[in-house]
Amino acid sequence: MRTALIAGGTGLVGSQLLQLLLESDRYSKVVALTRTELPTHPKLEQVPVTQETLSGGQHLKADDIFCCLGTTIAKAKTKENFYQVDFYYPLLLARSGYSNGARQYILISALGADKESSVYYNRVKGEVEEAICAVGFEALHIFRPSLLLGPRQEQRTGEDAAKFIYKILGFLIPGKYKAIDSVKIARGMLHYASQEQKGIFIHESKDLQQF
Repeated sequence: MRTALIAGGTGLVGSQLLQLLLESDRYSKVVALTRTELPTHPKLEQVPVTQETLSGGQHLKADDIFCCLGTTIAKAKTKENFYQVDFYYPLLLARSGYSNGARQYILISALGADKESSVYYNRVKGEVEEAICAVGFEALHIFRPSLLLGPRQEQRTGEDAAKFIYKILGFLIPGKYKAIDSVKIARGMLHYASQEQKGIFIHESKDLQQF
């Protein structure tokens, strides 16, 4: 049986993905790198997420790595802190996991990710995609969701405002930009990880509405 490793398992998508991984027959063990203690489960091993634990060790031995790490510049306070969470940590996890034998890496990025973008957030997302593509996984799945719908534990003022506007004007928004329920992203991540494909795959938000 396989081992899954998830980083960011307490976030909006990550918390739902973690539950799916624990319920899945595909995995006999799920390792969660987390800052917050999670409810116990027979299949779950919890490891505090630090730069040291992301850098290597036996806990990073997994078949499939799911990276749900991410923040906003508003929450991170500075561009440097944002860069650490959204670029440095995902790349460090990818390199360490690959060195420990992981075959697949499943990454949440964002709609509009582009290393040439004039928007800092989108540029960093594009840069981390490119960097992880170079690591060498047998399969790399990159998910680019639009505005995520679902209950967050934390408050994100800008995102909450966008959701309010979407409720009123959502019917006018083109398919590519339509908000998407976070559980659909989680289902899509598990689905594509289970396909045993080889290569680099980009999954756009509009294509994930089916889940």
